[in-house]
Amino acid sequence: MKVKDADIIIVPGYTNSGAAHWQSRWEEKLSTARRVEQDEWSKPVREDWTDKVIKAVNAAERPVVLVAHSLGIPTVIHAIPGFKKFVAGGFFVAPPDVSNPALKPKHLMTFGPYPRNPLPFPSVVVASRNDPYCSLDVAEDIAAAWGSLFIDAGDSGHINADSGHGPWPEGSMVFAQFLSRLEG
Repeated sequence: MKVKDADIIIVPGYTNSGAAHWQSRWEEKLSTARRVEQDEWSKPVREDWTDKVIKAVNAAERPVVLVAHSLGIPTVIHAIPGFKKFVAGGFFVAPPDVSNPALKPKHLMTFGPYPRNPLPFPSVVVASRNDPYCSLDVAEDIAAAWGSLFIDAGDSGHINADSGHGPWPEGSMVFAQFLSRLEG
C-alpha cells in the first residue's frame, strides 16, 4: 500500500503532539494524513476520545492506517468495536501502561485496562526500554496479546520530541516498510 491509497489517521496522546513531535512532522509530510483533534487534550475522557477516533475512521474514504502515540493507543484499541470502515493497519508507538497505579496523572488509568483480544488488522508496537510510562515487558506482553509485531526501540525514552525523536528517521523507515506490506 502507498500513502495515496490510505487515509492515515494520526492519534496523538495526552496533551497532543506539538510541532516538533514526529507525529506532527509526519502529518505535514504525508499527503493523506490527518490528525484526530480532541476537545480536551489535558483532561482526557475515554468515551469522548474514542468517539472522535470512531468518527474519524468511519469518515474515511480509503482504507485506514492508524498512527497512534502514547494515550492515543488505548484510545484506538477501545474504539475498535465502533469501526465500520476497513482498517488496513495500526502503527502504535510508546504504549502507556494504563493499568499501572503509579501512572500520572491518575485519570489516565481510566483508559485501562487494555483489551487483550487479537487485533482485527495487522499492527506494529514500537516501545522503548526506558519509557517512563511503560516497562518494555508490559509493552511486549500487550503486543503479543494483540498479535502485533513488536519492535524494541532500545533506550529511547517516550519516543517523543522531549526524548529527541522529533524527525525520528528510524520510525519513518519502519512505518514505510509496514505500509508497503499492507493490503487495501
